[in-house]
Amino acid sequence: NAVDAAVAVEYALAVCYPAAGNIGGGGFMLFRLANGEFYVLDYREKAPLGASRDMFLDREGNVILDLSTSHVLVSGVPGTVAGTIAAHERFGSLPFHRVIQPAIDLARTGFPLTEKQAVSLNTMKDEFIKQNKSPVAFVKEGDWQKGDTLRQAELARTLEQIRDHGRDGFYRGAVAGMIVSEMMQRGGLICESDLNQYAAVWREPVAGNYRSYKVVSLPPPSSGGICLLQMLSVLEDVPLAQYGWNTAATVHVMAETERRVYADRAAFLGDPGFIEIPVDGLLSKTYNTSRMSDFHPSRASRSDSLPAGNPWMYESEETTHYSVIDDKGNAVAGTTTLNDAYGSAIVVRGAGFLLNNQMDDFSSKPGYPNMYGLVGGEANSIQPGKRMLSSMTPTIVEKDERLFMVLGSPGGSTIITTVLQTILNVTVHGMTMQEAVDAGRFHHQWLPDQIYYEKQALDSLTVRALQLIGHRLQERSPIGRVDAILVLPDGRLEGAADHRGDDTAFGWNK
Repeated sequence: NAVDAAVAVEYALAVCYPAAGNIGGGGFMLFRLANGEFYVLDYREKAPLGASRDMFLDREGNVILDLSTSHVLVSGVPGTVAGTIAAHERFGSLPFHRVIQPAIDLARTGFPLTEKQAVSLNTMKDEFIKQNKSPVAFVKEGDWQKGDTLRQAELARTLEQIRDHGRDGFYRGAVAGMIVSEMMQRGGLICESDLNQYAAVWREPVAGNYRSYKVVSLPPPSSGGICLLQMLSVLEDVPLAQYGWNTAATVHVMAETERRVYADRAAFLGDPGFIEIPVDGLLSKTYNTSRMSDFHPSRASRSDSLPAGNPWMYESEETTHYSVIDDKGNAVAGTTTLNDAYGSAIVVRGAGFLLNNQMDDFSSKPGYPNMYGLVGGEANSIQPGKRMLSSMTPTIVEKDERLFMVLGSPGGSTIITTVLQTILNVTVHGMTMQEAVDAGRFHHQWLPDQIYYEKQALDSLTVRALQLIGHRLQERSPIGRVDAILVLPDGRLEGAADHRGDDTAFGWNK
């Protein structure tokens, strides 16, 4: 079924996509069963028990540059293995050993590198050598070339431990010992208790309506679902179809919406086990309408004078994503990450997998930006055992109570706006699923105060029109890599894979 496929894909990504696929990181899965029931599984990484609020600050209270991204201290307690096993135990149909075996075979016998992967590994070569005292599979004499075979014998043995012993094959025993040894030798924090105590958490999804569609996504500690629903709540009343795709009017109102929602993200969102989050207020139509009360159709706002709102009064960029639908109508949207490309670039000796650098997703200091430029507040401060805030946004859309779309994307802070635009491209602008994924994208995240855009997203006249009303714009590299499935009116499935990556849409008929 779809869950067997999702778990198999996630382990295969841990082998074949080391830049983001992982067993040393974490993520989220959103499930829609064929009977219409929704579930969320949170296997986000956690701060080690030895972590502290000011661990990345010097004696004067200043952030120590790069400490939260390139030291073993940056690694949160990994959740991927616990998450995939929990998902399979609850919803899988095949024996677990059959689901994980293809990944073991890929690790041992190897797989051919794509051109993009070869370039990526060559770019990271010096960093891998710097961060690892022992040889690692990702470094070879000379440069990697397209078609070269990458074999990972140590990772294969680790996956066999998971196959044979389940959760204990990673969080206890030999593999856990290797993780703890790596931490002790390098001055890291993850200990046996961190590994033994880690557990994935089942949560209630967040949901909202956008015109005739029901949109279901992740709750905190992901910010993705709430932010996506806030944006859709505002834009529901805007005649985007009349404005046209990526015209100056469309980009202006969407950027102003994003600006306000990301300000709220910084102020109110974090791990619900540690802070009280005004979810109902943030999702209130009244609140989101009020956030746009100072919107001017011909003038850009200034982020430095635009604080977060007050939702308490209202009650009522490196990651990977996959989307799966099976023949029974079960669906899974899964997003998983190491945070930065290849995480910390530190490979656990003897175990063959990369450690995440997910602690950077906490607020090292309120008001200080992380590697994606996202500013956080006290709500996302570091505390022992706390899950760091995420932007991951695996999402499922229904139309007339039927499954309509499954989608998600990598991209750090740009994930939420990427998912937003893909949904609007189909539901408002009438695109096919592949057209919606291929279409150019833009992004605003409150701070820094500018619109980022892909070259193909905005023409020169649109850029100039936006500049004239006060927007700052910056062209940048590709935004997001969406993998999505659309259920067509006749029941057929249109899979769409993003040309920005090595992504693939693939269907299998019995």
